Amino acid sequence: MRLTHRFVARACVSDEPVAGARPQSISPITKGTLSMHTRYLKLTGAAIALNVIVTAAYASNPVPDETIAVAKAAVQRAEQSGAPQAAPVELASARDKLARAEKANADHRAKPAIALANQANIDAQVAEATAQKERAAKAAAEFDASMATLRRESNRNSTGNQ
Repeated sequence: MRLTHRFVARACVSDEPVAGARPQSISPITKGTLSMHTRYLKLTGAAIALNVIVTAAYASNPVPDETIAVAKAAVQRAEQSGAPQAAPVELASARDKLARAEKANADHRAKPAIALANQANIDAQVAEATAQKERAAKAAAEFDASMATLRRESNRNSTGNQ
């Protein structure tokens, strides 16, 4: 292989002569250094790849974060739907499980964080459904009362006209 010191890096990639290079031979010492340099680059690349993998493994996992965000939104919807008055036990359970899920996620325990967030989400949905049920029952009772009033007035007007 004939190369100049300027084109040594290309020699690692290809055995073809470099255009425009003056033919020179590489000494055995340079070849050994070249081989050590190549091994060093390979080891450095492997170390960087391993570092990236380990860092990614210890980084915050997006699945628990997303599950916790969904549970937070469910708790907020339940709070806005009147669950604090209609279903305080279910809402308190949802808040507690959500807090425990956030703590588990902070401790890098993904499975318990996901499980607790899912349970918090379900508890919040139950609290919201209970609040909606109470509102619907109240609206139905008001409707029935207004219908009864209309019937009484209709009967009174029909008996008064006769």
